[in-house]
Amino acid sequence: MRDTDIESLGTCAFSSPLRIPHFVPDDSRVLVDVEWTDSAAMSERASFENAGPRKHIFFDPSKTTAAIVTCGGLCPGLNNVIQSVVRMLYHQYGVKRILGIQYGYEGLCEKYGHMPIALTPDSVSIIHKEGGSILGTSRGPQDCAEMVDWLIKNQVSILFTIGGDGTLRGAAALHAEIKKRGLPIAVVGIPKTIDNDIRFAHKTFGFATAVSVATNVIHSAHSEAKSARNGVGLVKVMGRDSGYIASYVALASIEVNVVLIPEVDFALDGPGGLLSHLEDRLQKKGHAVILVAEGAGQKYTLSSGMKDASGNVKYGDIGLALKDKIEGHFKQANVPIVLKYIDPSYIIRSVPASAEDAVFCIMLAQNAVHGAMSGKTGFVVSYWNSFYTYVPLTMATGKRKQVRPDGYLWTMVKEATGQPDF
Repeated sequence: MRDTDIESLGTCAFSSPLRIPHFVPDDSRVLVDVEWTDSAAMSERASFENAGPRKHIFFDPSKTTAAIVTCGGLCPGLNNVIQSVVRMLYHQYGVKRILGIQYGYEGLCEKYGHMPIALTPDSVSIIHKEGGSILGTSRGPQDCAEMVDWLIKNQVSILFTIGGDGTLRGAAALHAEIKKRGLPIAVVGIPKTIDNDIRFAHKTFGFATAVSVATNVIHSAHSEAKSARNGVGLVKVMGRDSGYIASYVALASIEVNVVLIPEVDFALDGPGGLLSHLEDRLQKKGHAVILVAEGAGQKYTLSSGMKDASGNVKYGDIGLALKDKIEGHFKQANVPIVLKYIDPSYIIRSVPASAEDAVFCIMLAQNAVHGAMSGKTGFVVSYWNSFYTYVPLTMATGKRKQVRPDGYLWTMVKEATGQPDF
């Protein structure tokens, strides 16, 4: 079995109820790398399984119970995915018992007392217009044995886990426990994160909406900065370990003069530092806009090193740290500035999905359902090289996807902003 192969629960003995002209064969593959310089045969290249409907399915829809859980932070598109999974299961496959798990993985542990919600197309008919998650969410790991016991007790055949890196790692642990017990329960991941940091996923839902909303914030910060003498607009966006939002917003707005991301270290002081560059910018142009990702420049913050419920180190606030450093520097230099600090993070992640993200959510949800109904398990539905694919959970959660400091994206950002390497 190849590292990229998806596990199956068994023989697909039922004909698909879908009335469509084309089904995807299981041997249809999508290359991991579409460009190479050596002469290796294509058959030797790593590839992912192509997503889509299969002609034969593993689960009998009339006897199948599906459950949906959302975990971690909020993200635009959560309700869109819930709605699309329910509609696909109910209308297309004929699965009538669909459970909504309340408050993340807590809802799979009986001790918390969170009762599941019965989901139908009628009950989710307008939720795509709302931000957040109608199921609620929580952070932190739960006991896998307890969660599997809950799935057995409630006769769940398929569990759809919607979340980011931590959620998918939890799904992988659940899959391992289910496999150890030899149970015919499929575990499926649908990647959610505005940080766009899931490995082997070109993009995740919520990212396009986050970039769109954050770009509007930059326009406002630019207006504030231009309207004051020596005006500085300082905006912080999400991005714990990956600077994709900051990078794309800088390119989309063309109004950012400095971008700071976790992947690229920077100096504050000295001739080549950020503060010196800001002095020069204000002298020449009279205003500046700085965009910083939350995980950038942590050496300048007062991080406690403590961890949150998901096991992530609690980062210090780089936005406030930069604000203090910049204001202190120019006060000492006796140069008056007007600095406006904006942190729209929680506004960005709680808005409804944009039109682009809404369509993307439908595509991810439908392909997740196709894979699950055909008995595939332990996978994440992904968008890779212009195809929807199935990626093993272990591969998707191996490490976070990050912006390459020597890559094309960061080169474009530096060209757009005109910033040096600090």
